[in-house]
Amino acid sequence: MVLLNNPSSLSWFAFHPPLQSLAMALFTYGILTLQPTSQPKSKAAGLTRHQLYMLVTGLPVISVGTWAIYHTKNLNSRPHLVSWHGLFGAISYLWMIGQIAIGAGSVWFGGAAFGGGMKAKSLWKYHRLSGYALYPLFLFTAHLGGAWSAFSTGNSNYIVRLLAYTIAPSIALVAIYSRMRTSKMRFF
Repeated sequence: MVLLNNPSSLSWFAFHPPLQSLAMALFTYGILTLQPTSQPKSKAAGLTRHQLYMLVTGLPVISVGTWAIYHTKNLNSRPHLVSWHGLFGAISYLWMIGQIAIGAGSVWFGGAAFGGGMKAKSLWKYHRLSGYALYPLFLFTAHLGGAWSAFSTGNSNYIVRLLAYTIAPSIALVAIYSRMRTSKMRFF
């Protein structure tokens, strides 16, 4: 939509939709790369890929995309967090920062941030559960922006928005959840 609607006229906003979409693709791959792993070597390789796609590439991409919309609103003296899309976007972004902190703290330097060893490893299941709850929130936020925002409804037809922002995210969620192993998250 952005590329077909004179992106240079959109100022910084032109970066928001493509970067957020790219971040979601990176996050999806970052989650899928961990599932399922069973051998120590494949677990280690999966964790490396997970961190590469989530932290090294996904976090900067979504941060720049988030900054682009924040900066656009500031430049135009428009209020922040007035739509459901904006509110859920802010919640998702802040939750993601906490998610990253717990995930990194539980594995980096032997989990020293959380006491190391089994203490740190015991937090991993909460990181995993939180991620499985955060991912659909990100998808729902993308749905709100892509299917219902003024920009989207004014620059695309309904069937495109239905396919790209309702059906495709639903398929991505099913793909992620179909590979989920709840046995790895024993809470009791």
